Amino acid sequence: MPRRSGAGDNRARGSIETRANGSLRVSVYAGIDPVTGRRHYLRESVPAGPKAWREAEDVKTRLLAEVSAKRNPRTKATIDQLLERYLDQFSGSPTTLDLYRTHVRNHIKPVLGHLRVSQLDPETLDSFYGELLRCRSRCAGRRRVDHHSAEPHDCNDRCTPHQCRPLAPTTVRHIHFILSGAYKRAVRWRWLAVNPMAQAEPPPPPRPNPQPPTAAEAARIVNESWRDPDWGTLVWTAMTTGARRGEFCGIRVSAVDLDEGRETIWLRRAIRREPGAGWTEADLKTHQQRRIALDAETVAVLRDHLARCRARATAVGAEYRSDAYLFSAAPDGSTFLTPDSVTQRYDRMVARLGIETTIHKLRHYSATELIAGGVDPRTVAGRLGHGGGGTTTLKAYTAWVSEADQRAAKGLGAGMPQRPAEMDDAEWIRASPRYPYQRVAAAVARDVADGRLIAGDSAPSAPDLVEQHGVSLPTAKRSLVLLTEWGMLAREGRGQLRIVGPAEELASVVPAAEPSVPAAPSAPPAIRLLTLIVRHRGSEVAKFSTAADPTDPVALHRILAAAVRRAGGDDTNIRDYEMDVKVPGESEPLLTFVTSPWTM
Repeated sequence: MPRRSGAGDNRARGSIETRANGSLRVSVYAGIDPVTGRRHYLRESVPAGPKAWREAEDVKTRLLAEVSAKRNPRTKATIDQLLERYLDQFSGSPTTLDLYRTHVRNHIKPVLGHLRVSQLDPETLDSFYGELLRCRSRCAGRRRVDHHSAEPHDCNDRCTPHQCRPLAPTTVRHIHFILSGAYKRAVRWRWLAVNPMAQAEPPPPPRPNPQPPTAAEAARIVNESWRDPDWGTLVWTAMTTGARRGEFCGIRVSAVDLDEGRETIWLRRAIRREPGAGWTEADLKTHQQRRIALDAETVAVLRDHLARCRARATAVGAEYRSDAYLFSAAPDGSTFLTPDSVTQRYDRMVARLGIETTIHKLRHYSATELIAGGVDPRTVAGRLGHGGGGTTTLKAYTAWVSEADQRAAKGLGAGMPQRPAEMDDAEWIRASPRYPYQRVAAAVARDVADGRLIAGDSAPSAPDLVEQHGVSLPTAKRSLVLLTEWGMLAREGRGQLRIVGPAEELASVVPAAEPSVPAAPSAPPAIRLLTLIVRHRGSEVAKFSTAADPTDPVALHRILAAAVRRAGGDDTNIRDYEMDVKVPGESEPLLTFVTSPWTM
């Protein structure tokens, strides 16, 4: 019969039992297990020997002291049970919770899930992290086959020899954060007295590497995006505010204040994907609303955008309400853009430009420009929605900008590229053709503008274009259709096409204006090919060639008025423009034309 010590004592004093192999087992009652609801005992074994009883008494005294000081583990719960309870009470975003559950299911549970909470120690954690950094499937160096399915199957070419793929250090850090958060709760719940995570060492965080687009790349991105003014407004707003993609997708018109002295955007909600519910409107990532002040150019951009949206809604008989989404594919703004669709469109755009960047790096661009402009990191952190009072901002961005740069910079507005004027589809295609038929049409248009093809002559035939540009016959025919749509070709009898000069095209855009002074005696017009450069307050806004009489102020006024309209201006501010009239091949202009009362 095994011998017992303290059989008559109460449970709090503990007991020592002699086992069949001569070893001793010490048991101390430690209360009710909060997980299972059963009695919880602390037990340790002492090997047999001449001093076994003395050692057992010492162990019992130590365990009783831990129970008395409440430093003992109160449960036999496993790490699986701890993580399940911790994630059930997790207060973060549903997306983060879904990611944490995936890490627990794929990496933590298979290795550590069966261990008791009190059994995890720093050595075990370091070994676990090292194994994940070597091979995510923990192959232990054995040769094996990676099967394409876990179900019974006949192997084929999709079942390949195993190759170790390490987990990314960032993922291992996420696993450490999960365990650390769970064990902090365990200590607070008094499931155990010491947190082993405090002594574990996860992989170091990666060095900050924002890689925002350069000023030249930002200018190209803005110019390309302005092919569609609505899309250009979204890119511009993301670049100047530094908002996350889900945040600017969730901006409503009522959150935009463009009144003088109060120009702000109020970020209150964001669009994000909820597990099982798809895309929906939810709280911000940090659960803290914020207002972002707007610069003057961004205010002008948003005013133009809202005017377009209201006009579009009126055109289809819809109401553009204050709760409409600022960026929407619906005419009345009733639906939001999904962040993934915005990302995909942006990725396609920068791929066409040959720029390696992402839409998230527009936040990096905004932050680096602000810090370069001397704005303090706390203010930058507030605009970006960073927590920690600017700690994240300091770590990520300040290493990019020297103190001298901060003193010399003039702010975010000075670093933004010039917003391009709105252009119609024909102008965009001529300036930057994408497809073969567009390139052929743009080449013919240049030949007309440069005088190599004269107005009134027969247009090149489709076979001629095939031979000149090395394209297929359907492509050549499609380019002729495009030139006809632009008004550069006109059809005569028997389907014959003739060249229509740029001057005729401009005259069709701007109605003829009668001069308000008596006309001079008629004389043969001195029409010649001219190169015209239009400037607005000294800045060049347009350059093109046309056939016109440089001595005819009325004709020059018509051409200037057409160019002003194409550049986004109107007749009310035409006096702010001037036009250099040059002969191709000559450096000095014949004259600089400005409007006067009798030409208007």
